[in-house]
Amino acid sequence: MTIRGIKKELLSLLLELGKNSHPNEFAALLTEDDGVISELNLLPGTIAGSASAQVFFDMMPLGTHRAGSAHSHPSGVLRPSDADLNFFPRAGRYNLIIGAPYRENDWKCFAADGEPCELAVIA
Repeated sequence: MTIRGIKKELLSLLLELGKNSHPNEFAALLTEDDGVISELNLLPGTIAGSASAQVFFDMMPLGTHRAGSAHSHPSGVLRPSDADLNFFPRAGRYNLIIGAPYRENDWKCFAADGEPCELAVIA
């Protein structure tokens, strides 16, 4: 799967989810359609708290094209934690961290191995 980018509307929604969940984290899985990350799945049973969020992959709808994940860091630190580094390989190739104060540029994308990667924003 070749990903060309993420829809701007989805990125705006992720930033808003971070803001609305603050001071707790949120977590979601991202899906792609035709090479564009365009939707999120907020899975039933997700546990969110001020220090972490946990998703249950078994709750992912069948047949979805999982591209990765998005979750917030209320601290504003845009670096993967050790827990993130364990989670990313299971979630997919593109993993976004959304940080406080949740403005347009308060996010970064990381590959499954935790290395930063570029992700274009598509209007």
